[in-house]
Amino acid sequence: MTDPTPPGDRIAKVLARAGVASRREAERMIEAGRVTVNGKKIDSPALNVTGRDKIAVDGKPLAAAEPARLWLYHKPPGLVTTTQDEQGRPTIFDDLPEEMARVMSVGRLDLNSEGLLLLTNDGAIKRRLELPSTGWLRKYRVRIKGQPDDSAFAPLRAGLDLDGTRYQPMIVTLDRQQGANAWLTVGLREGKNREIRRAMEALGFAVNRLIRVSYGPFQLGQLKPGAVEEVRRKVLRDQLGLDEGAPEASAKPKRPTVRRGRKPRGA
Repeated sequence: MTDPTPPGDRIAKVLARAGVASRREAERMIEAGRVTVNGKKIDSPALNVTGRDKIAVDGKPLAAAEPARLWLYHKPPGLVTTTQDEQGRPTIFDDLPEEMARVMSVGRLDLNSEGLLLLTNDGAIKRRLELPSTGWLRKYRVRIKGQPDDSAFAPLRAGLDLDGTRYQPMIVTLDRQQGANAWLTVGLREGKNREIRRAMEALGFAVNRLIRVSYGPFQLGQLKPGAVEEVRRKVLRDQLGLDEGAPEASAKPKRPTVRRGRKPRGA
């Protein structure tokens, strides 16, 4: 006979739901000895906890989990998508409104890329949206140097192998020529690090602007650089299948806000 499953949820999952960190990051925090349960330090994420357990991180009691929330953020170029940067470069979290809840980014956009970045306070949502199996299409407006014809992008549509990495087929549309540059629309269903830039370089084209315009059903639209807009709870339920009984995060999303004292960077 197998032992019955202990009641509750895995500790890393509980930390992720409370917005402390993603599940993987929470596991690292546990292994580093930063988490206690009922006053005892734990060093393994192989532990189930319930609402009766007292959990603390770095000595601070774990706050009750807030309703899952999601925001659209228009990332300007020149910011890194990380909480801290070893080189001291400004991060997206320096750019967010001071009154905003603690959030995590869903995936990343590199330093020079811009456009739509999803932010959430819920580690489980972050993980779900980042999984390739989600299959959501991510669309980008891409400007490259050169005067290509449509056939030049056939290798990208077929899928590409670069330095031992397999890039899945992309949807590529040549939109227009603008002087020495061409504008493209590129769609991906999974995004590896600097995938579009590396793929274009393999074809002999340098990307000089890259803007994410959508992530699945979520659109950048008219959101200004540096602005943040919360997604309605109903949309979260419809698109992510959240529990119908979960409390509303807010009746209406707040208007787009921009961090005070900082001018939005030009698009």
